[in-house]
This record gives sequence, C-alpha cells and structure tokens, in this order.
Amino acid sequence: MTTLKSKLKEDLHTAMKARDELTSSTLRLTLTAITKEEVSGTSARELSDDEVQKVIAREAKKRREAAEAFAQGGRTEQAERERAEGALLDGYLPQQLSDDELNAIVASAVEEAKAAGAEGPRAMGAVMKIVNPKVAGLAEGGRVATAVKKLLAG
Repeated sequence: MTTLKSKLKEDLHTAMKARDELTSSTLRLTLTAITKEEVSGTSARELSDDEVQKVIAREAKKRREAAEAFAQGGRTEQAERERAEGALLDGYLPQQLSDDELNAIVASAVEEAKAAGAEGPRAMGAVMKIVNPKVAGLAEGGRVATAVKKLLAG
C-alpha cells in the first residue's frame, strides 16, 4: 500500500475514533474514489503516490466547484461544508505555486517557445507543453492556462 493511501486510512481511523463526522466522511469518499480508480480498467492494480495525489486533487476540485454552485444557488450552509471538505483534502496535496512563481515559470516557457519560433496566441499549445510537466500537481490547469494566455496576449 502506498504511503499516502495508508496515511489517509490512518487519518480516517483517527477521525472515526474522535467522532469527527466531516473528516471521516470526506476521507471515506476519497478512499472510495481511490479504490474505484484502482479497479477500473482491465485489471486491478495498486496506485502510486503520484496517482493517489491526482485522485485527491480531482476530489478537491470537485468540492471547490460544488461550493461555488451551492453559493450561487443560495445554499450557504452546504457551500461551507464543501469548502471545508476541499480544505481538508488540500492538506494532503503539495503546496500550490504562488501567482508570482507560476508567472515566472510561464514567462521562461514563453521565451523558450519564442526561441523555437512560436509566437502570439498560436503559441499556446507549445507553451503549455513546456509548462505542464514543470507545474504538474503544483498548480491547477485553469490557473496555468490563464497565466499563459495573459503573457501571450501582452
């Protein structure tokens, strides 16, 4: 069993003993998503820590999107719960890049793409190919795309 998955299980047991309903339900859903990912496909397999991190990131993103939807629908109590679940899951993910750090990485990638002959808005794909491996797991795709578009536009 991977170390991240075993940590999730240990934290689930601790939360259950402490009768922490929010933490235990969030971790149960996350572990279920991990198990579902492990058994999908042609044969069951054990996920690596990186793959487990991707599942956790996907679950955290779902919580943020649900919180936005609930807030827009006027269901503030449910939105707060979704935000709390998302924050709990963020604790299992690596620290996200700050805007300044992300912009620095994107700026160097834009320069690299220009050196290769790609310029203007059409260079988006080339720049994203350079940036994505560098920021994998450290910044959400939407944030990265926005930063790239902003630097390519002006």
